[in-house]
Amino acid sequence: MCYMRYGRGDVGVRELGRNLSVYLRRVKAGASLDVRERGRRVALLAPAGEGATGLDGLIAAGRATPARGDLLDLAPPRGRRPSRKASRALSRLRDERRP
Repeated sequence: MCYMRYGRGDVGVRELGRNLSVYLRRVKAGASLDVRERGRRVALLAPAGEGATGLDGLIAAGRATPARGDLLDLAPPRGRRPSRKASRALSRLRDERRP
């Protein structure tokens, strides 16, 4: 039998598939596992927590920042209204190309 040995918090894709229930029990108990394919990390299997979302996970990992305030509280943009010159030019170009 040929297989790769990883550290305690790592599991290979094939091993994970064969013993998924075992690894899910570990994750439910609070462990996080790096899933590896041919020695390269491809996924992280971690507890979801109660009501946790993907955004919550990104915030916890420091890859996103939580919103401050409410978007609906913002005032309308100040300044001139944007012109439609580019849209008109694009429309003209499209009309020219049509047979």
